[in-house]
Amino acid sequence: MLFLITAVFLIGYLFIALEHTLKINKAGTALITGVVLWVIYMAIAPGVVPYMDSGEFANFLGQNPGLNNLPVQQQVVRYVEQIEIIRMLGETSEILFFLIGAMTIVELIDVHGGFDIITQQITTRNKRKLLWIIGLLTFFMSAILDNLTTAIVMITLLHKIVANYKERWIFGAIVIIAANSGGAWSPIGDVTTIMLWVRGNVTVAELIPGLILPCLVSFLVPVWIAGTWLHGEVTPAPVERVSVHGGVVTYHYRLPRRQRVFILIVGILCLISVPVFKGITHLPPFMGILLALGIMWVYTELMYKRKSPQPNHVQPRIPYVLRRIDTSTILFFLGILTAVSALQASGVLHQVSIWLDNNIHDVFAINILIGFLSAVVDNVPLVAGSIATYPIMEPGALASMADPAYSAFFVQDGIFWEFLAYCAGVGGSMLIIGSAAGVVVMGIEKINFMWYLKHISWIAMVGYLAGAAVYILQVFFETL
Repeated sequence: MLFLITAVFLIGYLFIALEHTLKINKAGTALITGVVLWVIYMAIAPGVVPYMDSGEFANFLGQNPGLNNLPVQQQVVRYVEQIEIIRMLGETSEILFFLIGAMTIVELIDVHGGFDIITQQITTRNKRKLLWIIGLLTFFMSAILDNLTTAIVMITLLHKIVANYKERWIFGAIVIIAANSGGAWSPIGDVTTIMLWVRGNVTVAELIPGLILPCLVSFLVPVWIAGTWLHGEVTPAPVERVSVHGGVVTYHYRLPRRQRVFILIVGILCLISVPVFKGITHLPPFMGILLALGIMWVYTELMYKRKSPQPNHVQPRIPYVLRRIDTSTILFFLGILTAVSALQASGVLHQVSIWLDNNIHDVFAINILIGFLSAVVDNVPLVAGSIATYPIMEPGALASMADPAYSAFFVQDGIFWEFLAYCAGVGGSMLIIGSAAGVVVMGIEKINFMWYLKHISWIAMVGYLAGAAVYILQVFFETL
């Protein structure tokens, strides 16, 4: 049955990877895969739970003496219902609520023209200069806003600047690389780093200084190579007054500059304050982002309660903005995290960890391999699987480990977790389907998969390996 679980998971991921070929949205495939895996697990749980979770299962029976007279199968069913499902739902919900809050705040800033304050400062039409400006802006914005929303904002900007779609493909490809590299060194810049940060594998104080240089190198190398392909000036695109996003029509009106600046500042401060909120209150980040969303909600309601220059039917209040966020992406994460939790509960990931330890047993090689895999499949399940496979080691328990030096890589802020954040985030750029930013740019710009594979994949790989080398050198010099 473990083979069946693995086979269903791989088939599901094949459908996800071939989303654009099969014309089947990956969210639907992920949801089916997640639920089917839990159905299979429920069937085999009586033979798994008493052995894999013997201690916790015994505690559960001790706290519920009324179950002791039931058959083992029914005891296990109650355990799965009341413990494992609830645990999975809680861990998954933290990430989903964070994403919903962050995406809503960014969308709120965008529809009010807050990002226009930034884009209006870009006046150059020189292709190489513009490539560097777009790349650097994307790299640092994604560290604050997350790579998915940054990619959406920057592609929207490119539509206003670059008319030729083939030239825009090159800029769009650099947006993907820069967004993934920029998101990897920030706790709120990428879903994978959010997962590692929310679950306590890394902290802000160690993640940023440890990864910013490798991530910067992984971005600079591809941009330098792509810059040699561009010559001359871009042809400006015509100004659009109306756009359609997710089936929702947006009227491009202009708030007074003072209001746009204030919305931009308040929104960015709300996003940046989330790590501070976690550090002060010790509450999970999703509570911080919900507080930030509430602040933005109240502010915009008060703003429209006063005299507003817009008619009521085009006032982008929060209920309107919620219709614009990428719900299918959120459901995809729900499905895939559900699937990975089934792999964890069934013991498949435990078997994978044993194989990796026995056959590779090198955290650098394991993570570099994960980076290449993240270009083929989504990096979310790879990181979720790694978190489930390798528990955070307590420093005090290292002495009792069979290999204390190797186990030390898995403490909080250990080398494995930092390098995992880099490899899973940056490695996804090597194929356009390997990251959320890549998928959204592919969808908006209609970038051809084979074009990206031929022209961009190799420069993304060179940047990925260069940044990985920088991180390994950092670790080497720190240990001298």
